[in-house]
Amino acid sequence: MKAMIIKQFGGTEVFEAAEVAKPEIKAGHILVKIAATSVNTVDTMLRQMGAELGPLAPTMPGILGMDFAGTVESVGEGVTQFAVGDEVYGCAGGLGELQGALAEYMVADAKLVALKPKTISMREAAALPLVGITAYEGLIRAGISKGQKVLVHGGSGGVGHVALQLANYFGADVYSTGGGEPQLALIEKLGATGINYRNQTVAEYVEQHTDGAGFDIVYDSVGAANIANSFEAAALNGQVATTVSMIEMDLTTAHFKGLSLHVVFMLIPMIHNVKREQHSEILTTLAAIVDQGKLTPIVDEKHYSLEQIGQAHERLTSGKGMGKVVVDI
Repeated sequence: MKAMIIKQFGGTEVFEAAEVAKPEIKAGHILVKIAATSVNTVDTMLRQMGAELGPLAPTMPGILGMDFAGTVESVGEGVTQFAVGDEVYGCAGGLGELQGALAEYMVADAKLVALKPKTISMREAAALPLVGITAYEGLIRAGISKGQKVLVHGGSGGVGHVALQLANYFGADVYSTGGGEPQLALIEKLGATGINYRNQTVAEYVEQHTDGAGFDIVYDSVGAANIANSFEAAALNGQVATTVSMIEMDLTTAHFKGLSLHVVFMLIPMIHNVKREQHSEILTTLAAIVDQGKLTPIVDEKHYSLEQIGQAHERLTSGKGMGKVVVDI
């Protein structure tokens, strides 16, 4: 089968076209004919610095690509929830010893896969798994409920644009930061009140939108140094969820406000083979929300083929894309 492989870590030039053996089905798994995959920030990190990422580093030669949508080609022993011909989606490879989706076929643990939403395309479905699970997990762990005020940092990004739609779905009053007119226009289109963080301080928008009380939940998809802004924006005894917490910082504000911090790292089930079935359950829930018309994955306007994966990585890292960068297989 055709695949794009890497034999070393580095720039986008490390991708090589290759003919590799079609993977063999095994118990508890399904063989999927891949239609599309999307590029996540972690994919670019694995390509550049995989050796520094411990258990995440792909076995060489590696086939990257975590998210996918496609059609079930065959079903392994013990799998009863899928049948040949089913359209499915998931996030099930591209790290460690797990082959990724930058290939014509992929063997995936059935616990990491769900039936694809019926009302969207393969391209749109491939954009959703990693960011969808991440957004959903963060909001659920933060205890989201109807009527809360929720702030999403980075609402035009991959995780952010899903988080603000899900917060709306759960009945929250949703606000989101963006850094320019295109970003803010997308945020407003998806149902949140846009906040231009370049024009307003945290104190100013907290006063404007919460009368100074702060937000019940802050979902920080930017993270790192921005966590300080999330702590400032949160209400007393508020909840902060973040996807990027690899930083040293003073927790004094969090202490005196009684904040709870939820770090979301959705790769844990894949890396450690623990509670993988939760991902299938979340993906099934997300598919239902999509089919209710309450969640729309935003796909970047640029189209890429399997052989153009390097360009797709460059598109994501350039920051010029809107929504998820998707590759057709």
